[in-house]
Amino acid sequence: MFDSISVGGRSAPSAVVVGRFKDKPAHASSKAYDPDGSVAEACQRPESSGEYLNLTHAFPKGSARSKTKAPPRVIVAGLGTQDKLTAGCFRDLGAALAKVASSIKATSLSIDLSGPIKDCKLDEGACASALAEGFGLMGWSYNKLRGTATTTSKFGKISLTSPSKAFETGLSRGLGLAESANMARDLSQTPPNIATPAWMASEAQKMARKAGLKCTVYKGAQLDSMGLTGCKTVGAASENAPCMIRLEYTPKNAGKKAKPVVLVGKTMTYDSGGLSIKVGGGMKGMKRDKDGGCAVFGAMHAIAAVVKPRQRVVALLMCAENSISDEAYRPDDVIEFANGVTVEVTNTDAEGRLVLADGLVHACRKEDASSIIDLATLTGGVVIALGSAFAGMWCDDDKLRGQIEDAAGASGERVWRLPHDEQYREMMKSPIADIVNSAPVREAHPIQGAAFLSYFVDEGTPWAHIDIAGVHEASSAKGPFIAGPTGFGVRLLAEFFDMR
Repeated sequence: MFDSISVGGRSAPSAVVVGRFKDKPAHASSKAYDPDGSVAEACQRPESSGEYLNLTHAFPKGSARSKTKAPPRVIVAGLGTQDKLTAGCFRDLGAALAKVASSIKATSLSIDLSGPIKDCKLDEGACASALAEGFGLMGWSYNKLRGTATTTSKFGKISLTSPSKAFETGLSRGLGLAESANMARDLSQTPPNIATPAWMASEAQKMARKAGLKCTVYKGAQLDSMGLTGCKTVGAASENAPCMIRLEYTPKNAGKKAKPVVLVGKTMTYDSGGLSIKVGGGMKGMKRDKDGGCAVFGAMHAIAAVVKPRQRVVALLMCAENSISDEAYRPDDVIEFANGVTVEVTNTDAEGRLVLADGLVHACRKEDASSIIDLATLTGGVVIALGSAFAGMWCDDDKLRGQIEDAAGASGERVWRLPHDEQYREMMKSPIADIVNSAPVREAHPIQGAAFLSYFVDEGTPWAHIDIAGVHEASSAKGPFIAGPTGFGVRLLAEFFDMR
């Protein structure tokens, strides 16, 4: 929709955005842009209601008497009822404004909503950040693979300004978070013949150089020496070799020995199901089985470029392609992980938990994590349980869980807690090894995944598992998203670190 979106600048705005509440006139602050009464008159038109996301256009002519120079267009944004307006509401408003700005070919938009925000006693920076997130997310497009048979639209540049410095600061933050989320969406959208584990590693190295992160890629014999059994086993059948990508953010005031928060992302660049092959249309869309890792990738960019927390953060992207060949692992195989836990393979299509297990053990034993958060498109069961409204979360640590829930509230990327319990762990027991990777019953399917992963986290280490299978992709346009990847988890994790 836009080639670039920036904040600030001195160019005259193509339009000014002001606000009004439902069934009320335009806010008093809009009078500065209404020398001839055009804005007030427009708000009296039948289609103008002040309902949330209702947009009314006015075209002031200026006033010879006052010699006031009016903007060429004023957009009156409906904010709904004053008692229901929240900072999160501005995210969808930003998306709506992006659509309008694109349709009128605006090059600059001045946003003056400080008055209504203050009336509602909301945080101006948070509202501006949410608006810019929505604007930036709606501005995403992916045309990199269009060929000569497609005529693509030309996208323009746009700048966002505000008479309020606090609002402009919030706009810059929000656009930064949207940029990071859009990075994750780009990765998700990239097809598997391009987005191999090696390509993901190359993209991580490029991003790390620009963002000031440390990036290390472990592959080949290193996987053996480091005990990364799950990654090696799952990726063995593919000619695209598996790897673990490690990204590290270390602020200047944090010692290298300070315990990091570790993020672990399931990064299956393609999932055929392996020998337990997916049937029917089950393989379509499996390029997005890497979206947990894509989210962690984008979050690390946001951490380095926008949030800049005062603590170390390490990310582990566990990359593999689950393919089929005579090197493929089989149902009935038993594999041993670095923490000594043995796993009987009952289903090669339950591969994501095997690569995540490596990351969790490594986070505990090698990174000495202060806490761990993993993100994964792990189970279809969580979609049945929660649909596309919430990601499933398993976390028994009250402090960590509360911090994630607070971040979910701020980011709009919502999570819903599901239970851990010893009874679910017992479901995973194997008759010949310690545990199976998939229990023979379908009951509590999303909880099975979390129960399996719990065997690879050291007791006493705060840990949260977030299953994003229902939220990582939008099936149709809604809010700030078109149909396609959402980058879910990037803004959630960014807010998590910004609040600490």
